[in-house]
Amino acid sequence: MKRNIYSVGQVNTYIKNMFAQDFMLQRICVKGEVSNCKYHTSGHIYFTLKDAAGAIGAVMFAGNRRGLAFRMKEGDKVIVTGSIEVYERDGKYQLYAKEIELDGAGSLFQKFEALKQELAEMGMFAPEYKQPIPKYARRVGVVTAPTGAAVQDIRNIASRRNPYVQLILYPAQVQGEGAVKSIVNGIRALDALGVDVLIVGRGGGSIEDLWAFNEEEVARAIFECRTPVISAVGHETDTTIADFVADLRAPTPSAAAEMAVFDYFTVKEQLSVYRRRMELLLRRNVEQARMRLANYRTKLSYVSPAGRLRENRSYAAELEEKLKDHMEKTILEKKHRLALLSGRLEGLSPARKLSQGYAWVSDETGKAVTDAADVTVGDTLSIHLWKGSLKAAVTEIV
Repeated sequence: MKRNIYSVGQVNTYIKNMFAQDFMLQRICVKGEVSNCKYHTSGHIYFTLKDAAGAIGAVMFAGNRRGLAFRMKEGDKVIVTGSIEVYERDGKYQLYAKEIELDGAGSLFQKFEALKQELAEMGMFAPEYKQPIPKYARRVGVVTAPTGAAVQDIRNIASRRNPYVQLILYPAQVQGEGAVKSIVNGIRALDALGVDVLIVGRGGGSIEDLWAFNEEEVARAIFECRTPVISAVGHETDTTIADFVADLRAPTPSAAAEMAVFDYFTVKEQLSVYRRRMELLLRRNVEQARMRLANYRTKLSYVSPAGRLRENRSYAAELEEKLKDHMEKTILEKKHRLALLSGRLEGLSPARKLSQGYAWVSDETGKAVTDAADVTVGDTLSIHLWKGSLKAAVTEIV
């Protein structure tokens, strides 16, 4: 009996063709856990996909890496989309991955990252669009579930910090179908009502429970809200798109109430301290003003018209006395000098000489004759005596 004998290569080629002809194997999605994951220097990724029932080798070539939005690691639950083919050289079949996404919560995480990046590029997270939270809010709007720990925590914190603040609750659905629309309606309703600040949030939960706060509609409603918004979704470790868009993120609903509601009793005590300080400063300023007034009164007594007049009178009297003394002294000195000059003048007086027997001779023109050579015989001269005058004719010049 004649047998058909095939080479190993022929068998592998045949099996490869069988796989290639199976349409389902050309694009298949396989779910499993990643193990033996190795990133090759060439850029290719080699790993094994396994579950409780079995395992299959897989590879993602460097050219398909754009289909991987995260760094794959051991233990990741993934869904791999690609084809199953036979590698002829080794006679082994493996999964050739074209796209890889995280399974379950992982896929939501990918969606979260994609929307986060998109909104960030739009500028919805930019700090210049953040509104300041009012320091002394009187009306606080709350968008959350009407029952549960979140709303109760907010009520307790608000009543403890400020019993006079008004809380306005919009009872919203915060998870499940219809949650997005309910949250958006709540934000817009309280914004239109004109509250001072808005708290949007809920208690903790899984990423699926919190997903309504990762939707673009909720993010846009927060961004477009004219009222400052505090996000308070889940616990401190939970982060949602709403946290990035909101004007302020609170790690918990309780913390949001602390941020939105000022402590009335602390402010009251501070005001009391300020009042006492102001009273002390006021008393000090009044006392200083009184001291300055007393100084001004003393100075005014010196510079008043009456005071100045008295001072000027005293000064004028003093000057008058000094002037009188100076005048008497001056007159005395002048009298003494006059006496001296009078004595000198008396010694030089012509009248005195004439009284002693001397005479004053002048010619016809009245010019004094002091030299005999100035006259001639026959000239008429006037001789002035102590008492009376004589006319004489010159008869001889000796």
